Formats: sequence, C-alpha cells, structure tokens
Amino acid sequence: MGELFRSEEMTLAQLFLQSEAAYCCVSELGELGMVQFRDLNPDVNVFQRKFVNEVRRCEEMDRKLSELINTCTNTYTKTSDKINTNQEALKKNFLELTELKHILRRTQQFFDEKHLRSFRAIHIPGLHNRAADELRSIPKRFVAGVINRERIPTFERMLWRVCRGNVFLRQTEIEDPLEDPTTGDQVHKSVFIIFFQGDQLKNRVKKICEGFRASLYPCPETPQERKEMAAGVNTRIDDLQMVLNQTEDHRQRVLQAAAKTIRVWFIKVRKMKAIYHTLNLCNIDVTQKCLIAEVWCPVSDLDSIQFALRRGTERSGSTVPSILNRMQTKQTPPTYNKTNKFTSGFQNIVDAYGIGTYREINPAPYTIITFPFLFAVMFGDMGHGLLMTCAALYLVIRETRLLAQKSDNEMFNMIFAGRYIILLMGIFSVYTGLIYNDCFSKSLNMFGSSWSVRPMFFPKGNWTFETLDGNSVLQLDPAVPGVFGGPYPLGIDPIWNVATNKLTFLNSFKMKMSVVLGVIHMLFGVTLSLFNHLYFKKPLNIFLGFIPEIVFMSSLFGYLILLIFYKWAAYDAATSKDAPSLLIAFINMCLFNYNDPTNKPLYRGQVGIQSLLVVIALACVPCMLVVKTMVLRRQYLWKKHLCFCTYTAHDLFNFGDMAVHQAIHTIEYCLGCISNTASYLRLWALSLAHAQLSEVLWGMVMHLGLSSRSGGGFFGLSIIFSAFATLTVCILLIMEGLSAFLHALRLHWVEFQNKFYTGQGFKFVPFSFESILEGRFDE
Repeated sequence: MGELFRSEEMTLAQLFLQSEAAYCCVSELGELGMVQFRDLNPDVNVFQRKFVNEVRRCEEMDRKLSELINTCTNTYTKTSDKINTNQEALKKNFLELTELKHILRRTQQFFDEKHLRSFRAIHIPGLHNRAADELRSIPKRFVAGVINRERIPTFERMLWRVCRGNVFLRQTEIEDPLEDPTTGDQVHKSVFIIFFQGDQLKNRVKKICEGFRASLYPCPETPQERKEMAAGVNTRIDDLQMVLNQTEDHRQRVLQAAAKTIRVWFIKVRKMKAIYHTLNLCNIDVTQKCLIAEVWCPVSDLDSIQFALRRGTERSGSTVPSILNRMQTKQTPPTYNKTNKFTSGFQNIVDAYGIGTYREINPAPYTIITFPFLFAVMFGDMGHGLLMTCAALYLVIRETRLLAQKSDNEMFNMIFAGRYIILLMGIFSVYTGLIYNDCFSKSLNMFGSSWSVRPMFFPKGNWTFETLDGNSVLQLDPAVPGVFGGPYPLGIDPIWNVATNKLTFLNSFKMKMSVVLGVIHMLFGVTLSLFNHLYFKKPLNIFLGFIPEIVFMSSLFGYLILLIFYKWAAYDAATSKDAPSLLIAFINMCLFNYNDPTNKPLYRGQVGIQSLLVVIALACVPCMLVVKTMVLRRQYLWKKHLCFCTYTAHDLFNFGDMAVHQAIHTIEYCLGCISNTASYLRLWALSLAHAQLSEVLWGMVMHLGLSSRSGGGFFGLSIIFSAFATLTVCILLIMEGLSAFLHALRLHWVEFQNKFYTGQGFKFVPFSFESILEGRFDE
C-alpha cells in the first residue's frame, strides 16, 4: 500500500569496516542517520571494550567544555582553567598587600600618642587601670593582623579567657569592604594589634588567631621602618593592580574567542563520543584490521548507505573499500515510519498507544483526517474554532523563528510540536460549528429562517400582534402549510436558538449522528484489518476472522444506521408523531420481541429481515470462537503426519492456549461492538456540554454588559468583555479543548485502532547526530 500507509521495509545488514576507515565511515553514517547498530558484544563489560579510553577522554573534554560554557555565562564562576587559576592567585596576593597596607597605616596610629585616645581600646581586666604612659613601659612585643569584623566580640572574649587578662588589644574597622579572591564576595574586616609579654603568651595569641582565621602580618617596630615598608607595599599594589587589569582584559578576550567557536567544539566532542561508543558495539576480527558491525536499515536507503560508506573510506585515505552485505534473518525488524513536520505529530499520537508491529497498517495517515474531525464534532463552534485556527496559524507561520529560539518551556514545546494538529482541529471546528450554526453560543442568520411566524400564514386561528406581545412562549406546528418552508440550506435553522425545545431537538440529532459516525469509523477499522491479512498472506484470518467480524457488525449496527437514515427520509412533519423509537426497535430486534404494541414496525417485512440479520450475526460467533481453532489444529496435525516436519518450540501448537486466546478475542470483539458504539455517544455529550457552557458564559457574563443602558455602559462593557474573553480562552478553549482532545484520543486508541492495530513492535532508533545533538546545547 505504499510507504505512507505501512512501515518501511527493513533489512539486517553486515558491515565490514577497515580499522583505519571505521571512524570516518561511522561518522558518515551518523550524518546520514539511517542505520541502527546492534550490540555484538552484549556479554562484554562496558569498561573492557576496545574504545573505552577514547570515550572517557571525550567525556572529560565534554565536562571541560561545560565548565567553559558556565564561565562564558558568568565570568566569575570558579573553574579549573589556567587563566582563572592565575587570576585567583593574583587576587589573593592583592588582598594580602591591601591588608598589610591597612595594618601599617593603623599600627602607626596605634603607636602615635596623640592618636592613642581616638581609637577604641579594649582593656582586659587587670590592665584597665593603666594609663597611657604605663603602656609605653611594656616591652614592644606585639602581633598585628586582620580579622573578619563579625568575629571581633568572640575574639576579644577568647583572648581574655585564655591569656587571663595579660594582653592588651586595640582594633579598628577598615572602612571599605575587601573582595574574597575565591568567591568574589565583599567582606568587611578589622585591623587589630595585640601587646603581650613573654613567649608563652605569644604562642597562645598566635594559636587563637589561627583558630579565628585571622591573617597575621609582620610589622616593623620603628616608625621609619614602617614608613619605608608602607611605601614599598603601595608600589607593589599599584603594579599588581595593573597586572590584574591586564589579566582581566586577556581573560575577556580569551572567553570571547572561545564563545565564538564553543558550539563547534561542543558538537565535535559529542560526535566523537557517539562514534567511539558505536564502535564499541562492533566486533573486531582476529587480525585486528577489520571491524564487523550489524545494522538495521531501510531497504529503500541502501544506496544512500553505500554512498556514505564510500565517502567515509575516501576521507580516511584507505584503499580498501567498506563492504555492506544483506543478511537473512528470522528476527523481527524494527518499525520505521517516515514522517515530516506535518505528519510527525499524528504519528506520535499513534506511537503513544504502541509502536506498530513490523509492516502492519499504519493508522497515522487516516488519523490526520479522523482525529481533528472527531475533535471538532465535540468542540464544534465557529468562533472558538476560528480562535484556535488563528493561534495555530501563528505558530505555523513563525515556526522557523520559534525553532531558532529553542525555548526550554516544556508546555510551549509540546503545543508547538502539535501545531499542525491544532490547526486542523481549528479548521474542522469551524466547519462543524457551521453545521451546528453555533458561534459563541449564538446562531448566524445567513439564509433567513425556513420558519414563518407571520399571522397571515395561519388560516386556522390567525395570530395577532397582541397574541405575540402577550405570550412569552408560542408553539409553531410544522405540519401547518406555510409555517415550515422546507429544509434549511446549510446546517441548523437559526430559529432553534430561541426555541424552548432546542435541547430536545439537538439531543435527538446529535445522538443519532454520533452513532452513525461511530459505526462507520469502526467498520472502517475492521476493513483495514483485511489489508493486514492480505499482506501477511493469512487467508484463514480473512475467512474466519475478517468476514465474520464485518458481517457481525454490519448485521446489527450497520442495520441500525440504515434505520436511522430510513426514519429521517420516511417521516415528515405530519407523520413524525407516529414514528417508532429506534432504540426500542433495536432492543426488540435482539430479543426477537415483535409483539410490542407501543412500537410499530418501520416498514413491511421488518420482522423477517431483522430475524434473519440476528441469526446471521449469531452464526458469526461460533465461526470466530470454534471453527478457526479447529482449522488451525487440523493444519498442524496435517503438517505433522504428512510432511514429517521437524518442529521447533516456536512451531508447536497448543490447542488449549489457542482456544482460550480465540475465546477472549471473540468475546472482546462481540461485547466491544456494543460498548464501543455506546462509547461514541461521547461525541453527543461533549458537543452539548460545550454548547451549554458557551451559552451559560454568554448569558452570565457578556449579557450583563450588553443589557446596560447607562452612560458608563461602554466602560462597563469593556471590563465585562475582558472577563468574557479571559473565561472563553481559559475554560472553553483550553479546558474544553483538552477534554475533547483526550476523548478523541481514546476513540482512536480503543474504538478504532483495536480493530486492526496490534502495536507490538519496537521503534527504529537510527544512529543520527541530529537526534543526539538536538536539545543538548544551550546557546
């Protein structure tokens, strides 16, 4: 039936690749994306394969590139790159010199008597009564350093307790915050100086400083030495600041140059890793000069694969060509359905139910029409369908630009992937809304009503204008000549929008329409199973499977459809009151009850025809239940005794298992015909629910703004219209649309596809660089 209606024909092929050309050949196959490699080393540990070291190097390079990406995004991110390491060392040196500068400046002030009282002094108990001149009598043994400002109170208490009050501490805050070279954070610090006597206190003080992570720096004792040291520190700070600026400029240039080519590097590393991983799936011959691979590939692409191998051999410079050899196998090939941007969404709907069995009928081409149509039957509204069409059309028109943006929003990506599905659902909804004559719960009077309410058309008891004005509800009799002008040209007459029995009429119409559409849809699914039986050459399934199934359904539910159309054609306005109920007639038909005085026959000979149809339907049940199993058993015994074939475990026939399987299939199909037909009534239920929600929303929201007669009605209408538009989008478009989508999905998966689609295959996953790189790189 062609590639569109059935999965691609696949073959198992063996590749012989020379060692020097293997890398280039696999690279060309990855660019082509048409072969699926099989693992020929399933029992070999992944760490013991030949190219495991190459894979590890690629992973390490991948990690470094990821770090480089983070660096390009945030230039202060800590990485192991050489430039960042050098810059961190320079910043650390700069911080130490800056702290030493502050220590030299503050220490000079500590020793300066005229500034002695201007700083806060913490007098440890035992020393707090000493005067400034007594301080000068203490031998000038001290340590100076820098500590985080928030640690000062704890630091003071610890000195007092450990040193027992035999030290003298001075500290002052550094006004400007200092930059941490590791984290880049701004830290507030303080300079301190501690005076003490003896080596024992010196050791205690240094240990306390180490515990509080205080930085100690050497400080000369004489003012002249401190002055000279401060000058040298300032000079070094100026030089280091210049080096830091040049380093930062160089770092920025390196990162900018890397950012231009990082995508290329990233792609190359990912491709190399994928190639070596694929080479690990191959076998190596005893001479170590040839790699042997097995691949699944479409038969239609064999020529392209040959050309790719030839290009790879030429790129490698090898003189020995690579060989592709088709293999005969009894293994089931993978299922591969070629798609494009339009059909991929519908194929995903089918694959979500199950990957098709190899070469069986693909439901996706039929789903392109039936899915949006059944959705539209439940969602039918011209206005809502037009809004949905415009939204999908925007995504379709701007698809190139939206694809280039590579959004990370999962919800948007899901909607964007189904843009063509939404577009068709919107277009079909406009059509069904036209048939229902429903636009935002209002009817459009395009052709004028076929009903006439003018008094002149009522010769028997004419209506006057007083009658029309004094009665809120009046009844029109369609049997009176002149009142009903014939069928409406297209869709439903707009007069029904103001009729009190609108729901009664629409219930009958939409319920029968749902049954008609459902039975036709299921009969089409059963018909598609015939093509599967023909392709797989199973005549037994045709005569004892397809024919009984189609006859069973046609005899009962196909006949019900004919009754619906016959009743519509046979009864007019004058005789419609005497029309029998089709539901009761169908129940009586299945029960052989033809003595019901409340339900008259529809036509002459109805009893005989219906009895014959029920007998035919019942005769199909044992045909599917018993006959097929007995014939299969007879065929098995005939091959066993006459052909003297050697049977494998796969060929053995188990009569009990086959009987149970066929019984389950028969019962499921027969009961499913009833339950599935009833399941299609959701088309009627969802359609009425959508129409009623739309009408309630109009009456409770929009009607309030339109009924206002005050001067500020325009502003009130603007606010009410905004609320109406928001509720329409949120409730009727999104929530109702999602509900109708899920119900249409169920009708295809359960009621339609189970008639012919087993979905027990496995998907063809080719080695493709495009699929490997897709969505992996963040720009």
